[in-house]
Parts: sequence; structure tokens; C-alpha cells
Amino acid sequence: MSEEPKLPKEPPVLLPGAADFTDEQIETARVFFAQPVSFIMGAVRMDAMPPSDLPEVAFAGRSNVGKSSLINGLVNQKYLARASNEPGRTREINFFLLAEKVRLVDLPGYGFARVSRSVADKFQDLGRAYLRGRPNLKRVYVLIDARHGLKKVDLEALDALDVAAVSYQIVLTKADKIKPAEVDKVVAETTKAIAKRAAAFPRVLATSSEKGLGMPELRAEIVRLCIEE
Repeated sequence: MSEEPKLPKEPPVLLPGAADFTDEQIETARVFFAQPVSFIMGAVRMDAMPPSDLPEVAFAGRSNVGKSSLINGLVNQKYLARASNEPGRTREINFFLLAEKVRLVDLPGYGFARVSRSVADKFQDLGRAYLRGRPNLKRVYVLIDARHGLKKVDLEALDALDVAAVSYQIVLTKADKIKPAEVDKVVAETTKAIAKRAAAFPRVLATSSEKGLGMPELRAEIVRLCIEE
């Protein structure tokens, strides 16, 4: 009796924009992000920040886009990064130490309207100073709500990153809130919008911190940047 022909193995299903990491890379990243992580400090001045002795990745985005939820999801903790119901309340740069090897940095949100212009300018300037003054900064992840796509205020933030010549990558949040076809469309539109931006990493990653979608790939991206290079 002849054996039935073996069908080719189906490739893994990836969210739009996800890198094709191997199972080993995904597992290595999972183990790395399962190590101890702690809040170090919130800085309001450049001279009060930790020394530039460890690689850092920073997270930026409009207020209430889900930065705290994303950081918590990456390290599988609910309350490491604290979210606020009041847009624009985070006025510090918050540093978290992961595995004694990498810092995750939560930048103040932008695009809010509940604080005065002078107050807003003060901590937006702090964010810009951080971008210009951290030689150990590997990449900024700019979070965009998948339901809304790039807005004018996001494009202004990308302009600032381009001027600062800081590598950044777009991460769509809350991808579980829209249909897969709509996620595909937002990824395609966003990829096209950043195509000519020199500092933009060309891959747009769709995620959901609530459902865990895209999180393994984002962890693997960070490990590749900070540990493997």
C-alpha cells in the first residue's frame, strides 16, 4: 500500500505587517520578556534621567492610544504602566527596566486639549530633548489607533522624529476592534503614508494588547534590536 503524498506545511498566519520570525525567535523573546521588570523612575529633566548605558526603546502616541496597555501586555503585567482617564496627564518620561538589560520608555502623550498650551509645550519639549539626547535609543514605536489611522497630530510627531533622525516604527493598537479586512486597509494606507520618510521603519505592525495579537512579533522585534544586534 503506497503512502499518501505529504502536503506542504501551511505557513503560519501572521497579522498584517508582522515580521516572519521563526518559532525559536518568538520563544526566545517570550522568555526574555517574562524576566523581572520594574518601574525605575519618572523624569521631568534630561539631567535626571538614567545614564545612557543600556539600550532603550520608547513608546509614543496620542493620549489614550493605549501606550500603557501595550507596555503592560508586552511584559504580561496588568499594572506596571499606569493609564490615566484624563488625556495628557502623563507629564514625565517613565523608565522601566527589563531583565537588567533593556529599558522600556513611556513618553508623554501628544494631541490632548485638557492642559494649557504652556504646560503642553513644556513636556512636549522634554520628549523632543529625550529624542535628541539619548544615543542609546534604538527605536521609537509610534502607536496609532487602528480604528482611526494617522491623524494630523500624528504626522506632526513623525515630522519631529524625522528631523531628529530617530528610527521609528508604526504600531497599530486595538486591531481587534475592527474587521481583518479593515486592518489590512489601515496597514496598507499607513505603509504608503510613511514610504518616503527616511527615519521610518518600513513595516507597520498591527497589535491588540487585549487579545495578544501581534505582541509576540513586537517582543521579537525589540529583542532583535536590543539584544541580538
